[in-house]
Amino acid sequence: MDQNNTELTRDRIFDILSSPRRRYVLYFLRTEPNPIQLTDLAEHVAAWENDTTVEELSTQQRKRVYVSLYQTHLPKLAEAGLVNYDEESGDVSIAAKASEIDPLLGEQGSEPAWYLYYFGLAVVSSLLVVASVVGLAIPQIALAVGIIGAFAVLTIAHMAYEWSQQSPPAEFRE
Repeated sequence: MDQNNTELTRDRIFDILSSPRRRYVLYFLRTEPNPIQLTDLAEHVAAWENDTTVEELSTQQRKRVYVSLYQTHLPKLAEAGLVNYDEESGDVSIAAKASEIDPLLGEQGSEPAWYLYYFGLAVVSSLLVVASVVGLAIPQIALAVGIIGAFAVLTIAHMAYEWSQQSPPAEFRE
């Protein structure tokens, strides 16, 4: 199947991502540098869904997930060009095209840790207030305006970042 001609419209992407099982497959395959066997993938998905370890899975739990991945989920992901799936060998891997949907998956670690910026600014502000109280030559009005201004700038930067993340990339728009 020619995966490069398959257009990923916003509706198609949301349909694909509507299944927690498909989202987990995409998440898991991102962590695997090499192709993984369908049986191994099914075990990891089943363990995740049943909140257990691969070793503690029942045969029924493994089989249920394996069959749904084989019959439904992997063909759908492969047709969309998001995974490479070889039915004969059972090899599954993430496709390069999958990176196009990363913004919609809310990748962990990709967003700045804003709480650290706010905490850092609070610590610096507190130190400046203490310095002012113990007699360093910092005019209180200038100190107050500086602290409020710094928090305002940080808040505006945070808001601008959040707004920039709300709109999907152009290739997802119809």
